[in-house]
Amino acid sequence: MAPSLHPSHAHAFDSGFVQRVLDDVLDHGARVYGITGPQGCGKSTLAAQLAGAAAGRGLRMACVSIDEFYLGHVARQKLAQEVHPLLATRGPPGTHDAAMACETLDALRAGTPAPLPRFDKITDRRLPRAQWPVLHGADLVVFDGWFLGTPPQDEAGLAEPVNDLEREEDPDGRWRRWCNDALGRDYPPLWRRIDRLLFLQPPAFEVVPGWRWDQEQALREADPQRRGMDRAGVERFVRHFERVSRHALRTLPGIADLTVPLDAQRRPLQST
Repeated sequence: MAPSLHPSHAHAFDSGFVQRVLDDVLDHGARVYGITGPQGCGKSTLAAQLAGAAAGRGLRMACVSIDEFYLGHVARQKLAQEVHPLLATRGPPGTHDAAMACETLDALRAGTPAPLPRFDKITDRRLPRAQWPVLHGADLVVFDGWFLGTPPQDEAGLAEPVNDLEREEDPDGRWRRWCNDALGRDYPPLWRRIDRLLFLQPPAFEVVPGWRWDQEQALREADPQRRGMDRAGVERFVRHFERVSRHALRTLPGIADLTVPLDAQRRPLQST
């Protein structure tokens, strides 16, 4: 299922770049092509553009995001009560149904009818299965997510907090250790289903809050009735992802099959 460009996709990529990425997909025979990078870098934008470019070549591309596999509000509240309050926030490792994501990619790869889960961020729950679209065959699959391929940190790397959220709300490190354990336990089977991985590399983590704020403003402009976050809310939200994002910046250039550095305006620079 090829999505149209979302209202938040104000920073579409140059068509020449999109065609080069599609060539990379096809040249390497990647049945499942992963796109990773931090919040706001343009992953879903590129996925949508790739689907359009693939259609222009007579190919059907399915676009799947790890966001569709969030655990719902009730499940995360249970984690928040039993493990740590910060697990109420969706997105960090351990707040997805990784097994369902594996099943979905397997069905898409096999070409069998594949129900595509849909998560409603407004109600904070996955829609009932009867409302999921069913895709009957796809030539290619693009799978995007902010931490695809990222390995867990070693114990020493978890000792010191990386921001005030961790200092004030996770002083004993229980939340970050739980997420790190989940990252090493639940996600490698999902990463192994990715045939080729593209990393959209920001110049530094410091640009990410601004990129995420740009997204929030674009969403609000597209739907003035939408309940969104203010700038302080976005800054707090991004702190939940800072540790793993910084670790990804250190490790993914050596893991991803293709790394494309971006400048602060999200423009691709020389790929490696």
